[in-house]
Amino acid sequence: MNKSRPVLLAKDFPEAKWRKASASAGEGNCVEVAECSASGIDLRGVIVRDSKNSTGPVLLFDSVAFAAFIAGFAQTDCCSVPRS
Repeated sequence: MNKSRPVLLAKDFPEAKWRKASASAGEGNCVEVAECSASGIDLRGVIVRDSKNSTGPVLLFDSVAFAAFIAGFAQTDCCSVPRS
């Protein structure tokens, strides 16, 4: 059974205090993170968005999942992917 999930957008979190990832290096390929809280939405955790699409979709992580997400990046060389 395929259940659709609602798409969360950055605009759903107007009170979010976004900050850029410390490893962004100013090249425009950045993500921003904020603590999650939204009026009328019962969600708590960390939200992540593409800095080039500040009103677009977000990823929502609870604290355990976000820690695992960050640990996964720390174990890979994700930033040295050749660009075409």
